[in-house]
Amino acid sequence: MKPRTPKRAMALLAALLISLPAVADVASDRAMREALEAARNRDWSRIDDAAIDDHVLAGYVEYHRLRSQLPHVAPSVVNSFLQRHADSPLSDWMRGVAQVSYGDAGRYDALLAVSDGVPRGTIRQCYYYTALLDRDPAAAAEGGLELWLTGRSQPSECDALFDGLLSRGAIDAQAIWQRMMLAWENGEDGLMNYLARKLPGSWSDAQQALDRLKGDYAAVTRIPVNLGHQGQASAALFTAAMHNFTRADTEAALEAWRKIGPHLPLSEAQRHVVEHDLAFYSMVREVSNNRGWVDDVLPRLAEGDLLELRVRRALAERNWNEVVHWVHQMPDDPRQDARWQYWLGRALEQLGDEQTARKAYAAAADDRSFFGFAAADKLGQPYALNMTQATFNDAYRREVANWPVVQRAEALQRIGEPGLARSEWYAAIERATEEEARALADYAQQRGWYATLVQTTIAADQWDALAWRFPNAYQDSFQRWGNANGVDPFLLMGIARRESAFNNEAVSPVGARGLMQLMPGTAAHVSGQLGIDTPSMNELFEPETNIRLGSHYISRMLDRYSGNRLAATAAYNAGPGRVDRWLRDAPQEFDLFVESIPFRETRDYVQAVLAYQVIFASLAQNGSTQGIAMLSPAERQGSYDISLLARN
Repeated sequence: MKPRTPKRAMALLAALLISLPAVADVASDRAMREALEAARNRDWSRIDDAAIDDHVLAGYVEYHRLRSQLPHVAPSVVNSFLQRHADSPLSDWMRGVAQVSYGDAGRYDALLAVSDGVPRGTIRQCYYYTALLDRDPAAAAEGGLELWLTGRSQPSECDALFDGLLSRGAIDAQAIWQRMMLAWENGEDGLMNYLARKLPGSWSDAQQALDRLKGDYAAVTRIPVNLGHQGQASAALFTAAMHNFTRADTEAALEAWRKIGPHLPLSEAQRHVVEHDLAFYSMVREVSNNRGWVDDVLPRLAEGDLLELRVRRALAERNWNEVVHWVHQMPDDPRQDARWQYWLGRALEQLGDEQTARKAYAAAADDRSFFGFAAADKLGQPYALNMTQATFNDAYRREVANWPVVQRAEALQRIGEPGLARSEWYAAIERATEEEARALADYAQQRGWYATLVQTTIAADQWDALAWRFPNAYQDSFQRWGNANGVDPFLLMGIARRESAFNNEAVSPVGARGLMQLMPGTAAHVSGQLGIDTPSMNELFEPETNIRLGSHYISRMLDRYSGNRLAATAAYNAGPGRVDRWLRDAPQEFDLFVESIPFRETRDYVQAVLAYQVIFASLAQNGSTQGIAMLSPAERQGSYDISLLARN
């Protein structure tokens, strides 16, 4: 009898076999890589069609070839391509390219022939509605007006559409004025001047009022209420004036609004926008003279973001009665959130209503989040992970490995096109059934495609599939450098999960790179502390390098704040200088400190990282939270003030 191969080894072998190209495919992959490069450069003579004819990625070369023939190719040829590649992003890309090419050439019949409804993107929409000007004037006017009513300049490809609608009267003087007001709100003076030249003389009084207001917002109380042709300018003018006035001087703007608001010819929607702005900026800027008005208007506005600000102000003032009052004023959806149920429980506890407080804590503790876990700690109960996991047998996994999208994604990975591979994958997730999405997530996990796996769970709303949402990505490196720097590896994994979702090639808008999103300057500084060469930009994408530097940096933040992870993770996100300032005026308790962080991004970041650490630690125990605490006793009971600074 042959010795049995262990099941784990068999599973790994099966995963390896379904993912590796056959030896015979290596030459074909090489030919495809060369053909795709040639196609992008339109060097058709370098393409060996016979060598790639049966390759799973042949459509990519065909895409570039057909694209090069636009706009002269017949729409039937384009539609044939769209049909043959309907399960690939190539279809959407080709449709968009064809719409723009046909629009540029004025081939509007062809554009409509390859369209399947209103396209995405401003340029394509402008061409689409231009094509409908003579074929469906009502649809062209409706869509064109939506594109017109923006406070920014639109692409030149929209000129023909706008000119056509202006000449037909579908864009009238009122629409011109409305766009002027939107441009005023956005500070687009050039666009305002361009639009002003299109207004008829009957709108001169509105233009004069606008000129006066641009020099003095307070004049809003002294200009006529009825402006423009039949008063058509008034509503948009006053709405825009209040928009700008509120941002310039919120206290004076409210004083003016209380004088003129009841008399202005505004719609309920416009009035709501003005009052929402006034309430929002009054609270954000802490305008004390506006408080009474804000509290009066909040129940009528009933907006979650405004009531959140009001509760946070009550928390900052430790006014527990107000916390209870304003949480109860919230709409159902935000009020049921673990965060606000926690604070309701906290306030009721402070007011001596222990029984009702426990009910609120219990509602919060059902949630898998920072405040859900904090509520569980209050009740002394285990954390609720609420996790699920689908399982698949090997036969089904082999079937999934042969799905066309999987074959294309694998081939694109092999020829060095990871970006295209991700595009194939995410396009498939958008079309997938719930079962198919789970199968694709399982495949990504088997292949170790960590960033793709996380994004798959997000796109497919697989919120409870924790083993997929929080994979053991680069665990050996996190373990090695966490231990070397005295940092819990699960904290490092929580940071990387929040920073990049385990995309080692991630680049932020400000230039932070890699798994732990290190700024080049930070990386250079840390390298100097370690006595190693400063890594190049590309080296920051290497997981080992990025984790080594990131773990050392967070260890320094932990040293700075006496081991306190709330302060250290806040500093990792917002910088230690800001955290030092926040601690000077911070509340004493941990929960109030987190809630008092002025930057929403950092406030959410700290909560996410600490909750993620719990999840990673629990997954390492097969989903058990026994013995795992989100906060240490010192973090939960200590004072959040400058005493946290180790140098003090």
